[in-house]
Amino acid sequence: MKFLRILRPEHWTKNVFVFAALLFGKKLIGPSEEVLPALGRTLAAFACFCLAASAVYIFNDIIDRPADRLHPQKRLRPIAAGQVSVASALFLAFLCTLAAIAGAWMLSEPLMAIVAGYVVLMVMYSLVFKRMLILDCIVISAGFCLRAIAGAVVLSVFISPWLIICTFALCLFLAFGKRRSEIAQLAADSESFRATLGGYTPELLAHMLDVTSVLAVVCFLLYTMDDRTLKLFGTNHLVYTTPIVLYCIFRFSALIQTGRFSGPVQLILRDLPFQVGSALWVVACVLIIYGQRLGIGA
Repeated sequence: MKFLRILRPEHWTKNVFVFAALLFGKKLIGPSEEVLPALGRTLAAFACFCLAASAVYIFNDIIDRPADRLHPQKRLRPIAAGQVSVASALFLAFLCTLAAIAGAWMLSEPLMAIVAGYVVLMVMYSLVFKRMLILDCIVISAGFCLRAIAGAVVLSVFISPWLIICTFALCLFLAFGKRRSEIAQLAADSESFRATLGGYTPELLAHMLDVTSVLAVVCFLLYTMDDRTLKLFGTNHLVYTTPIVLYCIFRFSALIQTGRFSGPVQLILRDLPFQVGSALWVVACVLIIYGQRLGIGA
């Protein structure tokens, strides 16, 4: 169980961005001879990123174990608590990395390059970028964009630049939200846990949350109204899902600043209204994108 915990399976939810291309590339519903292979390749890419992410989490926990011991929750992590040795953790991280890259290579060489690039980027984050104000959140967001691009690459579908920028802005919003929740939880001890938190203030992070949320929504609107989107889906009705998008963003912003949740993952997994809003948005997107195939009118 302790080895499963250091893999952080609850954080595998972050890899759902791999499925974006399956939905927006019109590969989710259709003839079984097209859908099943696409679904299988996407699930395999998802598994590769889960393994790669777990390897990075283990490496990060090894690097951060002195700071984690100062955190009220992270001090209970197996590596910080001394339940798993550094040598054993490193070996498991190596196995996860090897399996992730090998699995990606079996799917496609471009996917292998993306997974390997993700691992290198996140290792550099643990060693260097996490100590650099603002750049720490930008690098994390770039990692999420690689997930979305990987989903498109493995299915050989075009992915709109507006969708990539929207993903980047949304993940930047989530990253700044996590920093805000850390400050709310740790208060005066925040800088001792993470050096960059000393450079962030609640007011600065509130401003950053506002800017990134607006950028994400605007890019989503531009994507929905883009000519290529209209030509692909035969409609621009995705724009009418904007109220649900706004609800989810506003609720996340309101809750993450209270310090009730340790980060976005905990909020997403525990807040029922946010889950319902997200599910409704996905269902609405499916109905709009695949309306003609499902025999559903506008």
